[in-house]
Amino acid sequence: MKLLIKGGRIIDPANKMDKVADILIEDGKISKIRKDIKADDAEIIDAAGKIVTPGLIDMHTHMREPGQEAKEDLASGSRAAAAGGYTTIATMPNTKPVIDNAILIKGLQEKAKEEAVVNIEIIGALTKGQKGEELAEVGDMTEAGAIAFSDDGHYVDKAKVLLNGLDYLKTFNKIIISHAEETSLVEDGAMNEGHKSAMLGMKGRPSVAEDIAVMRDILLAEYAQAPIHIAHISTKNAVDFVRQAKKRGVQVTAEATPHNLTMTEDMVNLADSSTKVNPPLRTDSDVNAVLNGLLDGTIDAIVTDHAPHAVEEKDREYKYAPSGFPGLETALGVLLTDLYHTGKADLPLIIEKMSSAPAKIFGLNKGTLSKDAVADITIIDPDLEWTVDKDKFYTKGSHSPFVGRKLKGKAISTIVAGRIIMQNGIIIK
Repeated sequence: MKLLIKGGRIIDPANKMDKVADILIEDGKISKIRKDIKADDAEIIDAAGKIVTPGLIDMHTHMREPGQEAKEDLASGSRAAAAGGYTTIATMPNTKPVIDNAILIKGLQEKAKEEAVVNIEIIGALTKGQKGEELAEVGDMTEAGAIAFSDDGHYVDKAKVLLNGLDYLKTFNKIIISHAEETSLVEDGAMNEGHKSAMLGMKGRPSVAEDIAVMRDILLAEYAQAPIHIAHISTKNAVDFVRQAKKRGVQVTAEATPHNLTMTEDMVNLADSSTKVNPPLRTDSDVNAVLNGLLDGTIDAIVTDHAPHAVEEKDREYKYAPSGFPGLETALGVLLTDLYHTGKADLPLIIEKMSSAPAKIFGLNKGTLSKDAVADITIIDPDLEWTVDKDKFYTKGSHSPFVGRKLKGKAISTIVAGRIIMQNGIIIK
């Protein structure tokens, strides 16, 4: 099978490529990149005026399997990913039961092969049951193919447990993803602690909870001489802690979400629980700091933290509703609208943070358009105007703060291993 992508602007940060050319795909791999390729027997995609990039990668999603399929499953979540331009995603282990053993890893891998339309990597739990008391069977899970380890959704309160994990997992070249919030400071908090929470009468989650946790985890990683990855960073101080640690040579990386890059606590409306996220939407100062961290390389990757919930769960009083919303289908559009079209960030940077950078952090042989690479490719129309419509979501989640919003820029084709999975917003596989 041959596929020829004609005349697109190819942005491949891994190869420092930014040029207009054609891409020929044969047998699922990239065989040629140059102008005016001829291939009479190939299916042709006209990409003139469009952006052609490595397939987008999201290393922080919640597919909800096993046990919470009413919220999402591998089939629906992978289709949401493809609709948003993603070719590879990783799913977090805070499921029921928790993904803390090799049997569950292997079972999910097989299910993904059968039901998913994009590549799905599995993140294993760092501790048994994500209780933070003792390490899970991380060696066995590594052998089974776990891509990384995390107690996401929970902070590992015991420093000794995290240190043991850092010491052990560095021998496997596996990274720990830290959900950094000092537990005792955020209990029952529903939004950022500050003037807005006080005005609304809501218990807050103070930014210092994240600051303390990030600093502790950086110090432990520095002591262990092991890598640590800070999930969904959201505060000014935390960004600066990561920046300074990198200057010291600490093996620390960090990620940010589109909502923590573009939304503030002022957007919290108690009548709409879609803005309830964890960590919460912060202040203007925090958002600016996260954006500056993205621009200067302190923050390495952009993730969605895609976290769908059943309708009846989210349709509750704000303080009782669960945190999170589905982000795979809106992330690229929000980033293009609020960062690229406003001149705050350029396209190569955004694409790097959503493709080659996460691939490098997690040791994936993806995120590039090199010759002979597997043809995971996203085609983007940066000027396509569209309105977010929850009735057109492929995810099972519907509560998003972006519903009804007009965005500019969208993935129009998602290609996985040389096969067109999504075309013009429609999953065709």
